[in-house]
Amino acid sequence: MDLGLVSPLSHPQPDAASSPIPRLIEKAFLDLGLGARLLTRTRVPIIKLCEKPPEKLQLDLLEEREKWEKGIVDTEHAEVADEDENAEMEPHTKEGTEESTDDPAGQKADASSLSAASMNEPRLPTIRQPENQSLSAYYNVAKRALRKMGGRDVTLSNCRELAEEDYAILNKVCEAFFDGLRDPELKRRLSNYLSLSFKPLPNVPNYRSLAGVYAQMEGERIVMLCESEVVIGNAEDAEDSTRILIASWKALQNQPHFGVEPLAYTKQLQLHLEKLKKLPTAQLLTLEQSQHEAATGYQARTLKILSNLRPRNDSDADLARQITIDKYTAGIWPSSVRSQVREFVDNTNGSLNLATVARRHKSLQLALELEKAVEHQLYDPSLESDIRDYISILRGPMRKSNVQDPQYDYVIPITKQNIDTIKRMRDLKDPAKMAVNQPRDPYKDKLEFPKNGVGVQCDINFAAHLALHNTLLLRCYSHTDPRVRPLVLFIKHWAKVRGINTPYRGTLSSYGYVLMMLHYLVNVVQPFVCPNLQTLGPPPPPEGMSPTNLDDSIMCRGRFVGFWRDEAEILRLAQMNQLNGNRDSLGQLLLGFFEYYAQNGSMSTYPGRGYDWGRDVLSIRTPGGLLSKTEKGWTGAKTVLEYRPNAAANSPGVESPPMPPVVRKPPVNPLTPTATTDDAITQVVASPSLSKTATTTAAANKNGEFKEVRHRYLFAIEDPFELDHNVARTVTHNGIVAIRDEFRRAWRIIKAAGSGNFQEDLLQDVAAIKEEGEKSTYLQLLDEIHGWELFE
Repeated sequence: MDLGLVSPLSHPQPDAASSPIPRLIEKAFLDLGLGARLLTRTRVPIIKLCEKPPEKLQLDLLEEREKWEKGIVDTEHAEVADEDENAEMEPHTKEGTEESTDDPAGQKADASSLSAASMNEPRLPTIRQPENQSLSAYYNVAKRALRKMGGRDVTLSNCRELAEEDYAILNKVCEAFFDGLRDPELKRRLSNYLSLSFKPLPNVPNYRSLAGVYAQMEGERIVMLCESEVVIGNAEDAEDSTRILIASWKALQNQPHFGVEPLAYTKQLQLHLEKLKKLPTAQLLTLEQSQHEAATGYQARTLKILSNLRPRNDSDADLARQITIDKYTAGIWPSSVRSQVREFVDNTNGSLNLATVARRHKSLQLALELEKAVEHQLYDPSLESDIRDYISILRGPMRKSNVQDPQYDYVIPITKQNIDTIKRMRDLKDPAKMAVNQPRDPYKDKLEFPKNGVGVQCDINFAAHLALHNTLLLRCYSHTDPRVRPLVLFIKHWAKVRGINTPYRGTLSSYGYVLMMLHYLVNVVQPFVCPNLQTLGPPPPPEGMSPTNLDDSIMCRGRFVGFWRDEAEILRLAQMNQLNGNRDSLGQLLLGFFEYYAQNGSMSTYPGRGYDWGRDVLSIRTPGGLLSKTEKGWTGAKTVLEYRPNAAANSPGVESPPMPPVVRKPPVNPLTPTATTDDAITQVVASPSLSKTATTTAAANKNGEFKEVRHRYLFAIEDPFELDHNVARTVTHNGIVAIRDEFRRAWRIIKAAGSGNFQEDLLQDVAAIKEEGEKSTYLQLLDEIHGWELFE
């Protein structure tokens, strides 16, 4: 349930950064023992509320509130991905200046001091690659250093905007990134290339990108390994393809005009790097298990590499297997498991195959995952004793099988003493899928409400005036025909169970699916099911008329919100069947809905063609229901800067900051599709100087920030009233692929059901399928580790 709270007489309005209303209401709910959490990074402030919060959640919510009251704000919340990098980083201090870091150990550069650096002479941060840190992790640290200095890397969207000052900062960070490399031999080889000399070049710009420098490091590391290690592949691979590719790579590093077009040069580097990575020998020599990669997946990847090596003869094949085991073992993560697997390999008599080594790896990794889960109390306390016993079993010695089965030569033995414990472990949830053993999810935290078991849940939106008009519009549409409500509810449920209604994960909101259904019922079905309520409403006011002379049902916050909103009359006419002449069944309407969005050819259910996802914009206010992306100016992704106060903006423990300098957009014309929103101060990033001001101000100011927001137009749905707002702006490439695949699947299933074929379930829950698959994978892992022999 969503609730809207408006307070027309309040000054400032509840959605303003300086308004105390949202925080006062949050405190009142918490004092009543309810679960309440104010979200301040949304388009309008929202309080998430639940009736019966678990004790731990309630304590965490109270702790978060107390932090806010003291003015304590987590300024690193947006950098979750970098927290595990463990890199040392500190600013260079010039003589006679006073500078300090937030971290006494010198692990992080102080954002405000870095941002205060002169744009003409940016200070060089010192970043060092610690022992056991991968290049990719080190690259993440360099990106963070660049952000803290107020810089940006060169990308397709900003390459024409960057000024000399931007490149000066970028070059300094690239140089620091290079200087901090841990491997002296790699550093020496790279320093011999013209593109990484970091010396001024006569008559040629010396620009470069951080992504390009990282590609050079990765590529040269591969080349260095290929030139120094034993060659296993066949003669053609080793002597021809590899040699030619390496020569081409080295020539690219010494290209004299690399700085003229840094983005194009980076693209060339990345293309060459991808070719190097595809060499089977290179894949083996750089083999490493990623932090959260399952041992099973790591083994499968290794086997694929081995199959592509194609050794010259049997002797080389034996050598390839031995080198593969060595590289597999050396690449295991973490080091504690790696050392135990190495010990097993060294202490086992006779030759081992990769399957045996991988089995030992799997048992030790499972033990580590179970141990972490128990430490975080993720299993029932009554099971902890059994789990600890099982961890000891997994870490115990492997035994050679008595059964002549090459697949199970060494296993963790099942004995009469431990068989009951092992059986009970089969009922556990796979520890590898628990949060403690998974990558950090930026969309989940300890304050997230459970999906069930907490009583009534709702969201309270503050000053969402336009949302109230949206809600009334949808309600009026539901009155036009009794089939509208069940169709909308079905589509929302379908999108939920199929996992395509999560905007922050790149798919579409439930509101977006409602607009898709209404567009279909108004404009596609013939005869229509719903009339267009906006075209039947009052006309827009004459341009230039003062808003004070207009009714609230016509204008709201500068937006034209007129539509036919006489609910009683709509209901009366609908009950008399006078609003439409359509008598199609729910099933037929549903089939047409899925067909319309599943393909863009001629439709079989109704006259006309399907929806063109690449060209069309859904617009339920428009007669016909479609606009073109070109007409709307929604032809490419745009990045805008939005100033958003954070949770401490009106905290009693923090002094309110002055408003950062920004340029506002022109006044709103309610009759054009370029209207702006008052929810945030927004501008398209077009000026490098303004962008830099925003970035550095955000870095130094803990009470608010300029946030880069990506407006995507892969899928375009115009809001009925905020005509510049794309309801589907959250949809990413992967998201639109998933959505379109689900429409095709649904259309196929319903068509097949019409001919008596019911092999697939339209509403099969993808979460349940995933859970079943995870359980099956876990049981297969246990079977692999223990085999099927009972030992004495």
